[in-house]
Amino acid sequence: MEPEQGGYISGPKNLVLAMIAFELCWVDAGAATASLANNLALEPIHEKGTPEQIQKYMGGCVPPKPGENRKIIRGSFALTEPLPYVGVDAGMLSGRIRIAEWKEGQEPILQVEKRGRFITNMGYANFVTASVDTDDPRIKSSCMIILEENDPGLYDRGAPTLKLVHQLSSTHDPIFNLKVPAHRIIGGYTVKDGVIIPNFNNSEVIEAVFRRTRVTVGIMTTAKLLSAIEPVIRYQRTRFRGGESATQGTPRYDLGIQQKEDPCHRLVDVWATGEAGASLGFEGARLFDAFDVLEREKNELFAQQGIKGARAQMKAFAEPRKKALEYIEEMAQPEAKRNAKRVAELEGDLLVQYLIKESLADVYCPAGKLWNTGYGATMMREAVSLMGGYGITEDCPGFLTQKWSDAQLEATYEGPECVQRRQMSLTMVNEIFLAQFKHWIKDLRVIAKTKSPPGLSAQGAGGGMGACALAGAMELWLWSLEYLQSHKDGNGKTLYGGQRQGVMFPMTDALAWLLGARQLILDTLELEKKGPENPTLAEGLAGVVNFYSDLSGVQSARAAGEVGKICADLVYGYQPAEKGTAPLKPLEGLAPFAELRAKTDACFSGLRFSKDRAAEAVAQVMIPEALDYPL
Repeated sequence: MEPEQGGYISGPKNLVLAMIAFELCWVDAGAATASLANNLALEPIHEKGTPEQIQKYMGGCVPPKPGENRKIIRGSFALTEPLPYVGVDAGMLSGRIRIAEWKEGQEPILQVEKRGRFITNMGYANFVTASVDTDDPRIKSSCMIILEENDPGLYDRGAPTLKLVHQLSSTHDPIFNLKVPAHRIIGGYTVKDGVIIPNFNNSEVIEAVFRRTRVTVGIMTTAKLLSAIEPVIRYQRTRFRGGESATQGTPRYDLGIQQKEDPCHRLVDVWATGEAGASLGFEGARLFDAFDVLEREKNELFAQQGIKGARAQMKAFAEPRKKALEYIEEMAQPEAKRNAKRVAELEGDLLVQYLIKESLADVYCPAGKLWNTGYGATMMREAVSLMGGYGITEDCPGFLTQKWSDAQLEATYEGPECVQRRQMSLTMVNEIFLAQFKHWIKDLRVIAKTKSPPGLSAQGAGGGMGACALAGAMELWLWSLEYLQSHKDGNGKTLYGGQRQGVMFPMTDALAWLLGARQLILDTLELEKKGPENPTLAEGLAGVVNFYSDLSGVQSARAAGEVGKICADLVYGYQPAEKGTAPLKPLEGLAPFAELRAKTDACFSGLRFSKDRAAEAVAQVMIPEALDYPL
């Protein structure tokens, strides 16, 4: 909420919401979901609502001031339809809207019918933002509309969903059949020739909502991974205490199973995954804080110029797209070689900066949701396994089994993996994104050189935080993408495009790996640069930076390995095969791929030492003597 609505912070709050979700999920995902669901109910109003709708519902969710006689309201977001439609298609709506009454000179009264499925907060929601389709020729399109509990008709909260996860969130299958004034259509409407025309259809509202809220959901699983570190360390170190051979002061007593390499190495993998997920998710949130400002200014500009519709906007962006690419090239030059005047002009061009930020936000949002919850759920299972049999008991410290189960649901929230992959397969081929991606490769090579120990190449002694291996993997991914876009398989079919999801989707997975590892490197450099300014971090900062540098090396090696595997599978896997078991035909034109693969593999030199050092640090890191929460 803005200060005028009773909030504390002005401007975009994507990062704030991500931090709140992160903190709540550290303990319980259900509690975080209850908070996020109210935000999700408000998001359509916040993004597309009329000023009156924004003030009423945003302000209504704020606690009353002293002397103010009102109750706080809470909302639900009703998009999902009941079975068999649940999860089928966000555009497939069985909810219907039609005109119930329209007296001369008065506002139309609408009849809204909607059945929901898996609707969070429904047990206590005072209002619902619901997706509905038109069932009346006098209403032109679908829309989202606000329903209130006191509207005439049926506002049935429905039966509770018998969930196995997110226990602290209220989830029901509601039924609505209500009469609602037309001004509740989110974003308002116009009337032309006796037909109500919503200013925004359902798809336009949903796009604005999900492109932001997926970032926060991705953070939820990341918090679980990082919250598992301390309980696992505690379990590993105390594993043998109480036995006759584990007397106080002995390595067996102090370290437990951390005397051995394997449990420490596996915990490092969990830790590195969590840190990379946090870096990726929070960067996505920061991106949207910057993008939201530009988007509102762009919308205002287009409204003033009368530019409406996708086709008109595309035409308006034709020239700014060229300028955006020009700006990226200028900024890639050393500062002394840049055309300062031209850079200033392009930085002052709203549409240029909008396109640049949009190209990043449209990739980071689905990438964070895809990788953080998808691979994060897999690594959460690894964290549980590190607790042995203790991990699947109710009194396991950190509630790790519950968090593992919760992660399975988070992977499906706001679209499962396939939805994120589909979006990324379209946005990651944006020429503005790819132009920036190419320069990231160069930047990583510089990092690899500057962060390598004196006298050693980037390939030695840890490979400069893994930046060398990561840069090689990024170059390999880019080469593979261009090859797949421009070639056909052995049967003459286009490799990348159309419905070729078996090619496009693995490439999105590979990109998500790269983005998380790169962001962890960048965050570690930021920690090293600005850590001395913080008195809490200043003492012992060098050791913390070294540890995170090793985690970066671990994650970069893992990401580069995954990318190499995926790209080789796709580039070589669709080559035409000869009959019999003889080798394939000569792989014409693939020598550059083989060279890039070999160059990237060479950059792994020394990275395994990063894992050894990180594992040694895990066995020495201090944790509180006792749990800070009851079992």
